[in-house]
Order: sequence, then structure tokens, then C-alpha cells
Amino acid sequence: MSGLTHLDEAGHARMVDVTAKAVTVRTATATGRVSCSDDVIAALRDGTVPKGDALAVARIAGIAATKRTPDLIPLCHPLAIHGVDVDLIVEDTGVSISATVRTADRTGVEMEALTAVAVAGLALIDMVKALDKFAALEQVALQSKSGGKSGTWTRS
Repeated sequence: MSGLTHLDEAGHARMVDVTAKAVTVRTATATGRVSCSDDVIAALRDGTVPKGDALAVARIAGIAATKRTPDLIPLCHPLAIHGVDVDLIVEDTGVSISATVRTADRTGVEMEALTAVAVAGLALIDMVKALDKFAALEQVALQSKSGGKSGTWTRS
């Protein structure tokens, strides 16, 4: 089981001890999209979603989810989140979502960025489901990360 940091010698799941790791500035960006109908796109663009400001609700949900990631992902460390940007852009066939999370800590914020995108997308679907029962969260993926021992990584 060598090389798998979340497993102990017996193969049991464990939280990695990061005590000895250096505190560094760490950033991660994730993206995703919600595909939805023309009716939803029109309602988002003209502010007529029956439940209210769907984009604002999704943005706040993503920010809140970032801070709750260790409650949702069992082996994630609680981190001091220093910054979160969640952006939603209405496009012709859906809404693109991106989240960038920043901290200065001993472990990265990749899961926090992914959680922000996923929950923002789910909140958006909740806001528009009366208009489009086929709205779907798609393509949630890490795009880049920086900081820590492994340095910078960017999806090609």
C-alpha cells in the first residue's frame, strides 16, 4: 500500500498527518457547468426565475460549501479558508461555474474548490428545477492548483 497516503499499513482509511508539512500559500481552481433549457437561460438572463436570484443563491451556496468541505468529505482537513471566488456565467446552453479557493496552510484546497463548484451547481439546479427537470450538473473537474511540495499543476 506504499504511496497511498490515505491508507495505513493495514490498508485502513486514515487522515494524513500534515503536522510536519510547511505552511505555504495554496490555490486551487475547479470548473463545471449546468446544462439547461432555453427557458432557463432566458429566465436567468432576464431575472424571472420563479424562486428568485438563482445565480446569487448558487454563488453563496458554493462559498458556504467551501467552508464545510471537511464535513462532507471524510478525510479532508479543516482549513482556514482565506479566499473564495465563485463565478457563474450564463451561456447559450447552460451556466459555466468556476471556483478559486485560497489558503496559507499545510495541505491544499483542491477538494474545497471542487466542492464549491458541485454545490453551486446543485443549488442552481434547485433554483431552476421547476422550469427544467432535465437540468444537469456536468464536467466538474480540477483545473489547476499551486503551492505545497508538489508545486503547480494545470490541466492540459
